[in-house]
Amino acid sequence: MENLVKLTIDGVSVEVPAGTTVLEAAKKAGINIPTLCYLKDINQIGACRMCIVDTGARAFGAACVLPVSNGMNVKTNTPRLREARRVNLELLLSNHDKKCLDCARNQKCELQQMCNDLGVDDAQRFAGKMNQYDVDDLSPSIVRDNNKCILCRRCVAACYNTQGVGVIGPVGRGFKTQIKSPWGQSLNDVACINCGQCIAACPTGALHEKDSTKKVWDLLADTTKHVVVQPAPAVRVALGEEFGMPMGSIVTGKLAAALRRLGFEKVFDTDWGADLTIMEEGTELLGRLKNGGTLPMITSCSPGWIKFCETYYPDFIPNLSSCKSPHEMEGAMIKTYWAEKAGIDPKDIKVVSVMPCTAKKFEAKRPELGHDGLQDVDEVLTTRELAKMIKEAGIDFANLPDEDFDPICGESTGAAVIFGATGGVMEAALRTVYEVVTGETLAKVEFEAVRGVEGVKEATVKVGDLDVKVAIAHGTANAAKLLDSIRAGEKTYHFIEIMACPGGCVTGGGQPIVSAQKRLECDPRQVRAAAIYKADEDLPLRKSHENPSVQALYKDFLGEPNSHKAHELLHTHYEARPKYTK
Repeated sequence: MENLVKLTIDGVSVEVPAGTTVLEAAKKAGINIPTLCYLKDINQIGACRMCIVDTGARAFGAACVLPVSNGMNVKTNTPRLREARRVNLELLLSNHDKKCLDCARNQKCELQQMCNDLGVDDAQRFAGKMNQYDVDDLSPSIVRDNNKCILCRRCVAACYNTQGVGVIGPVGRGFKTQIKSPWGQSLNDVACINCGQCIAACPTGALHEKDSTKKVWDLLADTTKHVVVQPAPAVRVALGEEFGMPMGSIVTGKLAAALRRLGFEKVFDTDWGADLTIMEEGTELLGRLKNGGTLPMITSCSPGWIKFCETYYPDFIPNLSSCKSPHEMEGAMIKTYWAEKAGIDPKDIKVVSVMPCTAKKFEAKRPELGHDGLQDVDEVLTTRELAKMIKEAGIDFANLPDEDFDPICGESTGAAVIFGATGGVMEAALRTVYEVVTGETLAKVEFEAVRGVEGVKEATVKVGDLDVKVAIAHGTANAAKLLDSIRAGEKTYHFIEIMACPGGCVTGGGQPIVSAQKRLECDPRQVRAAAIYKADEDLPLRKSHENPSVQALYKDFLGEPNSHKAHELLHTHYEARPKYTK
């Protein structure tokens, strides 16, 4: 039986499990205690002192790390507490670049919101010398501006603990402390995997994506180019949050309508590329199983994971599927298959991808992802950047009518949409591989064993006479644990799915920011994933090999999965990378 603890918070009686923090107990009582350095399950260090509470002890305690105890009497709102929080906040502001209007996080900044909540509109009480830092904008994915940094260390915890990368950390002491990469190098010159989880963790504008909106506006204004767009599966279950809609709202039709109104000539769907990926990847897996190829085969859809593998686990490069990621496959098909059908010179086509991921910006620039001197994808927008463009265009997103994606490269199945959640690529592949191998129709297409947010999941799936051992990991720190167990000979598998971001693409580094307070109320990984699976259930076709437009592609253009032409356009290679480039 669960051991419960009774306490009182601001006169409200609360009963919570032992081990609960005062911060969590207060939330249950409907009391919001302000936080800055705290981020649920990622950073709980009690450093910013904004969450201080009075328990009758000699000193105020930090609610985010203070465990409850029986009979505890907590006060969160006294004159002394309010004044102490204001002093702490003003001290932070005294060394903070307060140019809010040109900040990427304006009106979505936790520091700014706290100033509003606590009535702090001026930091002149502690005015004095301020540190000045150069902005690091050399990475193709991430911009780091320490002038906005409040030293909460949330980005450090995300990079080191969640991702197992650790390319940023505190350097210096006292007033000279700053978050830096080893030897003061740019993020572009260290072993950063471009995943953007540091951005998702940051409460201010100290970290944000490399903005591509101007480049895309310029493309749309160029009348000599045919500019087409493709949004990823996870975008449709998160974009609505940027327009005040509940988390997990499925906005597929409004997404297509908004992209059309922005001026894109064709509005395709990366889900079509995901169905194509399953055809290629599933065939590749079967080939390895039958012909003694390198096993386990590991998915290659996540560019953050690919760079992590190339940098930290290069001995697993032979295990990687040679398939390009879905948006890169689709970009290649747009500039060949669709270009041929439309009678357009591929040199005049520009492909813009809308992704939940900052690492896709890095991926699109990889020289091996192109053909005939043209990159498969020309520009990448994050979900947040697309929202910014929609607002700039004056489009009333929430009231848009639902529209469909354009045909040929815009038709998809439910198997494609679940790519957005951890385990989704695995499940989509199993739906197709099972039917191809057995010749039987699945009575139930859901593979529940590969779903959920557990860091590493394992299952054995019966496919004909073969017991296929599979594993799923999300977050590269979890990936490292899985790969270490394989290296040590402790585990053996046939097929592995790895996604760089915790929860998969639904919580990618380019998705709408979820504040620390909101994360106390819900888990965005689960809420958005539930929407992904609902979108799958609502579609008439739920297996990639049933997609008629993909079937037509093979019949009219590629021949068959893993054909010579398919390998030429849809597959790639990877190479080991040094951890430092300087």
